[in-house]
Amino acid sequence: MTTIIIEDEKPSARRLARMLADLDVEVATLLHSVEESIDWFQKNEHPDLIFLDIQLSDGLSFEIFDAVEVHSAIIFTTAYDEYALQAFKLNSIDYLLKPIDDEELKVAVEQYRSLKQAPKKLALDFEDVKRLLVNPLEREYKKRFTAKVGQHLKIINADEVECFYSENKGTYAATTDGRNYLIDTTLEQLEYELEPQTFFRVSRKFYVNIDYIKDIISYTNSRLQIKLNRFSDAEIIVSRERVRDFKLWLE
Repeated sequence: MTTIIIEDEKPSARRLARMLADLDVEVATLLHSVEESIDWFQKNEHPDLIFLDIQLSDGLSFEIFDAVEVHSAIIFTTAYDEYALQAFKLNSIDYLLKPIDDEELKVAVEQYRSLKQAPKKLALDFEDVKRLLVNPLEREYKKRFTAKVGQHLKIINADEVECFYSENKGTYAATTDGRNYLIDTTLEQLEYELEPQTFFRVSRKFYVNIDYIKDIISYTNSRLQIKLNRFSDAEIIVSRERVRDFKLWLE
């Protein structure tokens, strides 16, 4: 199995290559831009599998496939969880959200290996995926949640939530009145339900509401710390892998 990685953040690309090596997957080369990738595909035999970031330093990676016909299988590596997941599912493509988890990577590789041996088409329609990613489908996002408080159900409006966070295997909504409510969902499910212009997943533990960000402070290892208006129960740190997309989201 020949494999390449297309990722503009070189440390992330090298880290992924090391993770794949632990799974006995040898990476033939690392590519870091649209231009470099087009040139490589034009001069080399195409690989069996590509690990592909969506946004590269010189454009969207889909531009590669506008210039070169590629029939390799694709596993996307992306931070575009706000709306991309639905596109991936509709097109039966695998994906990994950054920062990439060891176990999720293992599952994705095993899934590719099983598909390769099965009589199932591995190619995908890039135009369909591109359209869904660049112009996401209109859909309704959740306006309210419910939490059980004693014998009562509390209605929580999404626009009154400063952040959602996970703790001790539970998911909580921290509201503008300084209360924290246990809600019956997971952060993964919230990826489909929250308005992406308002909420951003800054780490595996936190989704924050842009309307309640009071301050953003430089933190160690090129990370950022977020201060919200009321919530102060735990430090909210933007993981290093998400800093760039977080800054773009703020604009």
